[in-house]
Amino acid sequence: MRVGIPREMKNYEYRVGLTPTSVRELVSAGHQVLVEKNAGKAIDFTDEQYRAAGASIAATPEEVFTHADMIIKVKEPQADECRMLRPEQVLFTYLHLAADSAQAQRLLESGAIGIAYETVTDDRGRLPLLAPMSEVAGRMSVQAGAHHLEKAQGGRGVLLGGVPGVAPGKVVILGGGVVGANAARVAVGLGASVTILDRSVDRLRELEQQFDGRVITLYATTSAIEEAVSHADLVIGAVLVPGASTPKLVTREMIGTMNPGSVVVDVAIDQGGCFETSKPTTHQQPTFVVDDVVHYCVSNMPGAVARTATQALNNVTLPFVLKLAESPVGALFQDANLRNGLNIHSGRVTHKGVADSLGYPYQDPFEALKK
Repeated sequence: MRVGIPREMKNYEYRVGLTPTSVRELVSAGHQVLVEKNAGKAIDFTDEQYRAAGASIAATPEEVFTHADMIIKVKEPQADECRMLRPEQVLFTYLHLAADSAQAQRLLESGAIGIAYETVTDDRGRLPLLAPMSEVAGRMSVQAGAHHLEKAQGGRGVLLGGVPGVAPGKVVILGGGVVGANAARVAVGLGASVTILDRSVDRLRELEQQFDGRVITLYATTSAIEEAVSHADLVIGAVLVPGASTPKLVTREMIGTMNPGSVVVDVAIDQGGCFETSKPTTHQQPTFVVDDVVHYCVSNMPGAVARTATQALNNVTLPFVLKLAESPVGALFQDANLRNGLNIHSGRVTHKGVADSLGYPYQDPFEALKK
């Protein structure tokens, strides 16, 4: 198979779909790889390294999309990239379609096969291709929140760890999954007072044991969220409903009860966000203010640590890339976990969460593959 790696077009996105090490694995397996010029330059993966791994270098994205049977990316395709896709061409990347009807429509019109990293599962129902970026984003969320709590950044002027004689800052984390646990790890390490809310009592028990009592765990009722948010210096939205839009757990009224200069970080913004006041931002302009509360809603947070994030992502995507390169249809038929990643197939929506969120008819992915 001919595998194409374009340079990412999204604002301040420096990650790349495949590292030179991953390219070497594909080439060793008998596949051809075409990498757009300077695709990895920003994170010190040079064209020379890709050539040494066996790839060819393309001068333009059009050349990559024209000649490749499968496109490997990191972020969702931008409008210009969607226009370059063609029927039956495989696209393997993060899509986050539930909150992006325009992208969904463009992909449907392209006739391409869209497989989303974020809905591929494992045998335990986990999301292995989302997990490493969730780990990165969770850890970064506290880092970003702490920075924007500084007075010069528009925050309250609170040091999360406090100092002797001064209480630490209060961090509230909505969701105890991979993002939430990693956010808690960093916040606890800084010395903050940390509260995690989740709707799974079993998960709360796990977190209680994991942090040896150093975090407060609460069942996520509306009242509990209202109370916790109103006293927080930093609130981190770490909620995920696989493939579907994120529920709005924090209303604008709740935001209005927070102290001026408090910060919210919405890690769920790719799926629509869990704060009613959220809207996507970029690394160039990462924040905005609503009711005197600073909102950080960058939709590609791991792009800020692009080299680490790219390596972590490739560790988990490469086995699936190798399967798809051998036979996309065969791999999707044989691997139910990979098939769960199939969001778009030849003009039809094949993921129930996406279909329900956007109001499209749903087609079972197994049935779509038979056609």
